[in-house]
Amino acid sequence: MLRHVIAALTPPNQLAMEVSLVTGLRISDVLSIRTAQIQTGRRITIREQKTGKRRRLTLPRELHGRMRAQAGRKYVWQGRLSEEKPRTRQAVHKDMLRARKAFRLRGVIAPHTARKVFAVELYRKSGLKAVQDTLGHSHVTTTMLYALADQLTLKRAPRRGSK
Repeated sequence: MLRHVIAALTPPNQLAMEVSLVTGLRISDVLSIRTAQIQTGRRITIREQKTGKRRRLTLPRELHGRMRAQAGRKYVWQGRLSEEKPRTRQAVHKDMLRARKAFRLRGVIAPHTARKVFAVELYRKSGLKAVQDTLGHSHVTTTMLYALADQLTLKRAPRRGSK
């Protein structure tokens, strides 16, 4: 369902969410990517705003090309009022709420959902340690909440036929 919501976003927000979904970056870190960072190639270094940790990643070719095509003078996702500031995470969240309402979805589908989907897919492919290292979690319990997010959601969902 997340991919349907992402497809209904405005093109810049859609691209930001796709980058988050592929890299596991928080949406605030995606939006803070500067145009200069992607001009030299697909390999970039991010300093996570929440933790201050550095993370090096390689962007998929197609995604990198789309980022370059829409990049502003200073930021890939420039702000609505000023090209000197990046787009806000609240702007992406508001667009997601609009898209979620269009699909009449209940529950939480927010920008951070992409990070959780990334964690679940990585966990299935590579295990818990890979998720912990990639997301930069210092506590394995936090990583387990991300890696098992799909299972936790299933346990909370009402069973068919029940009210």
